[in-house]
This record gives sequence, structure tokens and C-alpha cells, in this order.
Amino acid sequence: MRWNGEAISVGQVGERVLIALGGNAMTGPDGGASPGDQHRAVEQAVRHVVALVEDGHQVTLTHGNGPQVGNLILKNQLAAHVVPPVPLDWCGAQTQATIGTLILNAFDGRAAVVVTRTLVDPADPAFQDPVKPIGRYFSEAEARRFEDLGQTWRRFERGWRRVVASPEPLEILDAPAVAALVASGFTVVAAGGGGVPVTRDAEGRLAGVEAVIDKDLAAAVLARAVRATVLVIATDVPRAVVGFGTPGARPLGHVTAAELRVLHAAGHFAGGSMGPKVEAALRFVEQGGDRSVITSLEDMGAALTGETGTVVRQ
Repeated sequence: MRWNGEAISVGQVGERVLIALGGNAMTGPDGGASPGDQHRAVEQAVRHVVALVEDGHQVTLTHGNGPQVGNLILKNQLAAHVVPPVPLDWCGAQTQATIGTLILNAFDGRAAVVVTRTLVDPADPAFQDPVKPIGRYFSEAEARRFEDLGQTWRRFERGWRRVVASPEPLEILDAPAVAALVASGFTVVAAGGGGVPVTRDAEGRLAGVEAVIDKDLAAAVLARAVRATVLVIATDVPRAVVGFGTPGARPLGHVTAAELRVLHAAGHFAGGSMGPKVEAALRFVEQGGDRSVITSLEDMGAALTGETGTVVRQ
């Protein structure tokens, strides 16, 4: 087929695809994360995934878990005077299993969930300066109470909020299990929320840490580990946009990694939204992946064949 007058190659049936579902795929249109909201959102998202599987693609899924972890943290905070709060890595593991079960029920096919650990470096600079806000806003008095439990809190315009480290994902430790299931014909849900963050000490022992891993960056690591040919970052827009919110805004179609890296370095993609998605797409391609795609859930099939979406290649 042709794109903007240029001949391009298209996706082949039977590709190994890793899809990173954005938070919008796990919550209601207004961001609601009630059980009903999550059931409906997941069922809608999975319909698009099933279509790709029926087209013959081998699919691995990962997903966000911010609202779900936020709910668990709030329960911890409200009950802190009765029950000691559980660590953040436990919250991540719980939400991986919960969301994974919702996906399995909606998929109703040959599928599996792997509760997945992601290795991070205990010397990562992020641990020295936690900046990732999680959970709700509280008063200063309440924040000080949680600080006494060993948490880090910072003041924002709307109040006090807990902050944690967001270290770089180094390795998806359970990727071999994911790859084995994929090779056996399973659609696998793995590395939800970026994976459960763990560190390894000098004796090789693993331990969970209080951190949040960017799920798109972790998806790029997992995609390489399971030898995916394409990384699809599913969000709520059909393409990444250069100059978003300005009169000169333009959607990106097919772009080389080198071109996109220049645009990213120039600050065209916001750090809290499209920035990590662009960075993940770049890393996957720069480190040997065939291509990355940033697009909406509804457009995933067309994006795989090159008809829409932001498609990144070397």
C-alpha cells in the first residue's frame, strides 16, 4: 500500500504483537474506577484485542493500573489507624491479578495472566528524589502522620500527596514464562502497571520496593524479551501530535526513529502523558524491534497494516 504517496510495507498476519493498554482502557469515560466501570471498560477493550487474535496475531497484553492502585492506597490510608498499610509492591501485585482476571473473563479464550516482577537498580537516582505522585490529596497533618510510617509526601497546589520513585525497568524477570505461554498459543496478560518492582541484593535475593514503574517503558522491555515484532501503545488518540494544543499542531503518521527522537528531545511530547509512550516506542525500535505503533484502541487493526496511527521504524 502507499502512505502520503510513498510505498510502505504493511503488517503481516501472524505477527507477534505486544499491546500496552492505557489507563483509559481500564476505567469509565469519566475516569471512574468502580467495579462496574472497570468491567465495562475492559470488555470494550478486549473486543479489539480479540479481533487481532482472530486475524492470526500472537498477542501479549500489558496494562496500566494507576486508578486501581490509587484505590488500594486510599483504603490503606483510611484504615491506617486500624491495619498497617501494605507495601506498594503488594498493591501492584494485587492489581495485576484483579485486572488480569477481568481481562480473562472478557476474553473467554485461551488466555493466561502472569503476575510479573520487574527488576530495577537499587542505586537508580530515582530513589534519591521520589517525584511520582500517587493516591489522593490530604492535609498537611494527615501527610505528616503517613510520613511517620516511612512514606515521602510533598506539597502540591491542591494539598499534600505521597510521592514515590519511578526507576528504570531493567529486566522483566518472568518474561520466560510469558514467552512459553505465548509459544503454546496463549494470549498472555503480563507486567501490568509496569510490573512489581524488585531489587536484587549481592547474594541474589529479590525484594519488593516502594516504587512505580512506567508501564509503557516496561512494555518495551517485555516486547523485546518475548521477541515481539511490533509494540502497540494503545491510548485515547489515533496518533501522537507534534505541537499539541498550538495552532501548528500536526498528527504524526509514519516517522523514523531518528526523526521522532529529535522531536522528543525538542519537548513536543508532555512528560506526564505522551512523553513516556514516545520514549517507549523509540526504545523498542532503536533496540532492534521492527516497528512501534501509537494509536487508539479502535484503530489498532488498521495501524498494524500501516493505514493509521503513528508508526515508528528505523
